[in-house]
Amino acid sequence: MENALRRFKRKVQTEDIIKEVKRHSFYLKPGEKKRVKAALARKRNRKKSRRDPE
Repeated sequence: MENALRRFKRKVQTEDIIKEVKRHSFYLKPGEKKRVKAALARKRNRKKSRRDPE
Protein backbone atom coordinates (compact mmCIF):
# COMPACT_ATOMS: atom_id res chain seq x y z
CA MET A 1 0.00 0.00 0.00
CA GLU A 2 2.75 2.45 0.94
CA ASN A 3 4.63 1.67 -2.24
CA ALA A 4 1.55 2.39 -4.36
CA LEU A 5 0.99 5.68 -2.56
CA ARG A 6 4.61 6.69 -3.10
CA ARG A 7 4.36 5.85 -6.83
CA PHE A 8 1.11 7.82 -7.09
CA LYS A 9 2.64 10.89 -5.41
CA ARG A 10 5.66 10.73 -7.71
CA LYS A 11 3.44 10.43 -10.79
CA VAL A 12 1.30 13.40 -9.72
CA GLN A 13 4.39 15.48 -9.03
CA THR A 14 6.08 14.72 -12.35
CA GLU A 15 2.98 15.57 -14.34
CA ASP A 16 2.43 18.90 -12.50
CA ILE A 17 -1.20 18.01 -11.78
CA ILE A 18 -1.24 19.95 -8.50
CA LYS A 19 0.17 23.09 -10.16
CA GLU A 20 -2.43 22.86 -12.91
CA VAL A 21 -5.31 22.48 -10.44
CA LYS A 22 -4.12 25.48 -8.43
CA ARG A 23 -3.81 27.54 -11.60
CA HIS A 24 -7.40 26.78 -12.62
CA SER A 25 -8.95 27.08 -9.16
CA PHE A 26 -9.58 30.84 -9.55
CA TYR A 27 -10.01 33.26 -12.40
CA LEU A 28 -7.30 35.74 -13.32
CA LYS A 29 -8.00 38.69 -15.55
CA PRO A 30 -5.77 38.78 -18.64
CA GLY A 31 -3.77 41.73 -17.26
CA GLU A 32 -3.20 39.99 -13.94
CA LYS A 33 -2.19 36.82 -15.75
CA LYS A 34 0.40 38.80 -17.74
CA ARG A 35 1.78 40.36 -14.53
CA VAL A 36 2.07 36.97 -12.84
CA LYS A 37 3.78 35.51 -15.89
CA ALA A 38 6.27 38.40 -15.99
CA ALA A 39 6.96 38.07 -12.27
CA LEU A 40 7.67 34.36 -12.67
CA ALA A 41 10.01 35.09 -15.57
CA ARG A 42 11.91 37.65 -13.45
CA LYS A 43 12.15 35.14 -10.62
CA ARG A 44 13.43 32.46 -13.01
CA ASN A 45 16.05 34.82 -14.45
CA ARG A 46 17.25 35.88 -11.00
CA LYS A 47 17.55 32.25 -9.97
CA LYS A 48 19.43 31.40 -13.16
CA SER A 49 21.84 34.31 -12.77
CA ARG A 50 22.54 33.30 -9.18
CA ARG A 51 23.31 29.77 -10.29
CA ASP A 52 25.56 30.80 -13.22
CA PRO A 53 27.71 33.77 -12.12
CA GLU A 54 29.19 34.53 -15.54
